[in-house]
Amino acid sequence: MFRKFISYYKPYRLMFCLDMLASLFISLIGMGYPILTNTILEKIVPNEELVLNEKIRFIVLFGIGLLACYFIRMLLRYFVQYYGHVIGVNMQADMRRDMFNKLQKLPFSYYDEQETGKIMSRMTNDLMEVSELAHHGPENLFICGITIILSFLYLLSLNWIFTLVIFACVPFLVVISLVFRKKMNKAFTETRKSVAEINASLESSITGIRVTKAFTNQDKELEKFEIGNKNYVKSRSIAYKSMGQFFSSTTFITDLFNVVVLIAGGILVGYEKMSLANYITFVVSINLFINPLTTLINFVEQYQNGVTGFKRFLEILEQKEEQQADDAIEVDRLKGDIEFKDVSFEYETTKDVLKNVSFHISSGKKIALVGSSGGGKTTICHLIPNFYKVTEGNIYIDGLDINSLTFHSLRKNIGIVQQDVFLFNGSIKENILYGRLDASFEEVVEAAKKANIDEYIRSLENGYDTQIGERGIKLSGGQKQRLSIARVFLKNPSILILDEATSALDNATEILIQKALDELCIGRTTIVVAHRLSTIQNADEIFVVLNGKIQEHGTHKDLLEKKGEYAKLYEAQFHR
Repeated sequence: MFRKFISYYKPYRLMFCLDMLASLFISLIGMGYPILTNTILEKIVPNEELVLNEKIRFIVLFGIGLLACYFIRMLLRYFVQYYGHVIGVNMQADMRRDMFNKLQKLPFSYYDEQETGKIMSRMTNDLMEVSELAHHGPENLFICGITIILSFLYLLSLNWIFTLVIFACVPFLVVISLVFRKKMNKAFTETRKSVAEINASLESSITGIRVTKAFTNQDKELEKFEIGNKNYVKSRSIAYKSMGQFFSSTTFITDLFNVVVLIAGGILVGYEKMSLANYITFVVSINLFINPLTTLINFVEQYQNGVTGFKRFLEILEQKEEQQADDAIEVDRLKGDIEFKDVSFEYETTKDVLKNVSFHISSGKKIALVGSSGGGKTTICHLIPNFYKVTEGNIYIDGLDINSLTFHSLRKNIGIVQQDVFLFNGSIKENILYGRLDASFEEVVEAAKKANIDEYIRSLENGYDTQIGERGIKLSGGQKQRLSIARVFLKNPSILILDEATSALDNATEILIQKALDELCIGRTTIVVAHRLSTIQNADEIFVVLNGKIQEHGTHKDLLEKKGEYAKLYEAQFHR
């Protein structure tokens, strides 16, 4: 983990080195005050060879020199604060980019188990903490580490006995830090999880706010949110308890330093084992030692936040990506001849979704999948683009095993229109262009015309540049469906999958969209999943899928004559 974290510094190593160099000078300048204090008290004030005016002149010159050093330190601190944070932000951006790229490569199965809000929490909140650690971590460790070492060596040169007595308190501080560190780490990890739970709940509630209002279930949503909110308070309280124990104990140890200085220093001065000037220097210098020590102690919280955030970041990066064969081939245009051969499939949580399914679809033919919900129809549609890997068996397109094709070349030949249309927050033109990003505006218009939505678009004030809102909220269900159809027209795939594309529409809108779909199907291998049997009676072949198996297949007429499962479905819909 540490090596991976360090790798993000590489693009900014020059600026990082300058940042550390500036930090070094900040530490060195910090040593100026106790050194000058000792020089004035030890060599200038008691020097009888110097007259009062000369002593004052030396003191003033030392003060001016120290002020100049402090001015330089001010500039160095500005550099460290500004450019150090810039490094942290850039590293955060790099991590976020890596996470986003990783998310694009993860299989469908990953998103079956993950909530959007939790993923967003890792990409925003967690990486913000990592960014702060990336900046303040090296800076605090370097500045404080150098200051502690230099102050120790300097105090050692003044009086080694007194110095060792003072530093005898350090082991107590280390032990306390180690004891509470593990406890704090666990507490902050739980806090991260609770924040992710809140984000997931919030994302779900905001997305579904219209449904909530329609069913007047605001109180229910508040109740669900409060569960996550209370869990957050509970986990945060545990974290703060650990922090309280940690900081109160470590602060007591740092206070102990002052007690040791007071007692041990007074005894040594009393026995004339140390000069009063050195004792005063110790009193001044002890803060030079305690302050960076306190900074390191306070840094523990930030360290825990950053480390737990980075671990959660790595959890996503270490997820197994979609795997295509090393020798996968790139194909241009597929004809669309599809064959399922003894295909079985199961999800992680659902077994025997498909069992030894075999069928063949000739290029350019239109087949329909019908049957009760949960029978496996949509799963068949998801297996063709290789969204999921089959448990057993093989799927062939144009005689090629889909596992031998690159994901890109396979999926660019497949167009999907689903019941639940997803549109991006942007303009109408941008959403249609998603079908083929390099298409011209004329091609976009042509696709819209084929989808029977061009006339509506032109009636809008901003036409194709009209913003449709989040997930196309400003459009009706039929309008969204026609936009998705225009998107597929623009893509121009050789294989078309219609997964209950019209089941959520009213009859009038369905008839309008069905015309667009009929045109879309021309010249393409088409798989239609439908509950309304009236829309698939003209299919070349109909497959009845029940309990993960093909129970029967044939034309509409043949299946009615068999008086089997299809006939029962038909009878239930048309002869109630």
